[in-house]
Amino acid sequence: MALSIRQNFLRNAWMQGHEWIPANVVISGATWAQLREELEAVCLRHPLLFPGFRKGQVDFNSFARTEEQKTTTDAWGVKWQSELDGLIGLVVDSPLADWDRFETWRAPEPPRFTPADRFRLEEARRNGDMVSFSTEHGFLLMRLYYLRGYENFMVDVASDEPMLDKLVSVVAGYWERAMKPYAEFGLDLLDAADDQGTQTASMLGPKYFRRWLMPTYKRLFLPVRKGGGHVFMHTDGYIMDIMDELIESGLSIVNPQDLVNGIDNLARTAKGRVCIRCDVDRQSVLPFGTPAEVRGLIREEVMKLGSPAGGLEFVAGIYPPTPARNIEALCSALEEFRTYWVGRT
Repeated sequence: MALSIRQNFLRNAWMQGHEWIPANVVISGATWAQLREELEAVCLRHPLLFPGFRKGQVDFNSFARTEEQKTTTDAWGVKWQSELDGLIGLVVDSPLADWDRFETWRAPEPPRFTPADRFRLEEARRNGDMVSFSTEHGFLLMRLYYLRGYENFMVDVASDEPMLDKLVSVVAGYWERAMKPYAEFGLDLLDAADDQGTQTASMLGPKYFRRWLMPTYKRLFLPVRKGGGHVFMHTDGYIMDIMDELIESGLSIVNPQDLVNGIDNLARTAKGRVCIRCDVDRQSVLPFGTPAEVRGLIREEVMKLGSPAGGLEFVAGIYPPTPARNIEALCSALEEFRTYWVGRT
């Protein structure tokens, strides 16, 4: 009997065997605005990766921003500036750049868990769909430096600033209240997001990660793990120096960028210990390589990181200037190799 998408995902993540390697191609608004009908045609040719996609589904003009819309302030009081349609932009003003503002600053209230939310989760469970909860992108580490400014935050970390403990407590409390009803309901997956690395090293090394991040991660992730759910965290950048800490924090699915961390490094350090949601290179191969190189990258990762037990997923973020031919090659390769390990020993 064929597995459902949910069943296959969970069996693969638990490394209990799978029927295909899960894969998710995430197309940025900026790429839709750039490639338009050409990209639409690619999606229509690959229903395995874009189930239910239909012609005319995406409004290519919906990603355009007026000058006024390019500057926004989020619920935490952080000011953002975006110059490229379809991308989030950069922080240009941090409300807690000066600690003197802390006493008058207020964090937002977490979203209320409503009867409609419970009905949605119950319906997902009845239908055999994934029961999940997702944080915003940058829910702890990144939120801290959004609020303080990156340089200020790093000085706080290095100097063991007592005010930073207070801010961590506020941000952790927000997410604990937001997650609690979902964890109590019972999740298949907590989908968290906190970029952890620069191009060559983690932002916080193991010592500082354990001091400033791990206690909160454990506090938030443990209820989900105790309930039998998976914890995934999006972690752009180099994370090999904190892989042990990430796993100890409660992650059952890690999300390393492939070439930044090194495919062989990932095979040695993470394979078999934790499910790898491999983030396909978007710095060189996808935007600038040939279609053959795109296929070769996927093949190498399947061979080195996959196994008959599972434990490998793919996610590919598509951003300009990735050409349509390389998106086509990516989708074809993900489909070609998705069942490579099925039936092998």
